Amino acid sequence: MKYLSYSITELERDVAMTVRVIGAGLAGCEAAWQLAQRGIQTELYEMKPNKRTPAHSTDEYAELVCSNSFKAARVNSAAGLLKEEMRRLNSLLMQCADKCAVPAGGALAVDRKLFSGMVTEKIKSHPNITVVEKELTQLPTDGVNVIATGPLTSEPLAENIKKSFGGALSFFDAAAPIVTAESIDMSKAFTASRYGKGDGDDYINCPMNKEEYEHFHAELSSAERTPLHGVDVLNPKVYEGCMPIEVMAQRGADTMRFGPMKPVGLTDPATGHRPWAVLQLRKENSLGTMYNLVGFQTNLKFGEQKRVFGLIPALKNAEFVRYGVMHRNTFINSPKLLTPCFSLRTNPNMFFAGQMTGVEGYMESGASGLLAGINAANTVLGKPLLVLPNYTVIGALAGYISDETVENFQPMGANIGILPPLETKIRDKQLKAQAHADRSLAFFDNEHVNV
Repeated sequence: MKYLSYSITELERDVAMTVRVIGAGLAGCEAAWQLAQRGIQTELYEMKPNKRTPAHSTDEYAELVCSNSFKAARVNSAAGLLKEEMRRLNSLLMQCADKCAVPAGGALAVDRKLFSGMVTEKIKSHPNITVVEKELTQLPTDGVNVIATGPLTSEPLAENIKKSFGGALSFFDAAAPIVTAESIDMSKAFTASRYGKGDGDDYINCPMNKEEYEHFHAELSSAERTPLHGVDVLNPKVYEGCMPIEVMAQRGADTMRFGPMKPVGLTDPATGHRPWAVLQLRKENSLGTMYNLVGFQTNLKFGEQKRVFGLIPALKNAEFVRYGVMHRNTFINSPKLLTPCFSLRTNPNMFFAGQMTGVEGYMESGASGLLAGINAANTVLGKPLLVLPNYTVIGALAGYISDETVENFQPMGANIGILPPLETKIRDKQLKAQAHADRSLAFFDNEHVNV
């Protein structure tokens, strides 16, 4: 396995220009790291600890506000291939994620506190990175900059961005609740991963019979939700990948059973049969003292969350350490504004990165920061900008967000569908995904690749 490397020349070490990175989320930290690793003096602006967004709860960087999962680990999947491409490009986030992993079946999930703490320590201790704890309310007008303030960009800067680029788009995102391990009734739950993946006990499974599920569905569908300013609370515009569970419930009685509560691949040892429906709980930390309700993003009022989710037998007496919340995510109309290098078409010294560009997902956000950081460094160093081929997942995402033919622009995560077809048609899905992975990684294994 070959990982890309580079050497810093004496000329590069003497570069005087300082690059600004605005925002210390996943994309901003990755961009700052890539710049600093190339010898570029980097100022990382972060409004914490002076100010936080509604979704953040700590002062650390690269904070995970929704799930603690980075999705599939296997390389023959789009999400897994994306992460392997990032490893090949010397990603800071992947270094930290691999060290902070917790059991999650076939997924890569992390202890979110350890992960953010490790990223924060590496950023703050890098000799080429200066952290500036300050909120910027206007886009910089000089020098090379990477704007990675995220979908929860503070209101003054968000307004400045909207005025500068003719408005912005938005949707709503949601996070799932977290409960304590000791409050889960294990007499009504069992440990297992679907189809025996992982170590076999990566998830706590909370089964429900038909009657229990139908009662739960009815109560969930009619439960009271938290008002959202200026929004139809019953029909908010949401990102499909983080749809509130109550919105999903309203789509039909069995929608959840074919989604996050699907029972396939699981057998309840208490009955010897597949349950009617199952809620899976995934470890939140390496100690296993907290568990996340997988797929249960929600905008229910806190009291309603405790009442309705308590109808699941194993969670009857659950203690919630964090309730689910919903927040607005804002993104720019990237196809009209950005190049595949994540720079503005009208200003090659201004780069954007993260979910505000319309990439959707933790590592998708990190990958955009990685590419923006590399290209911001190349701009300073006078090197050619890096445009990854569209048969790599990172390259395909960069191509999608910069495709001027896209009219109804919506956030996009890693998926096989954005990759160009293989030269040879393969019907088997796993073999097809592996062929896509082989094609992508062959590019990174090429000795002539220069980043």
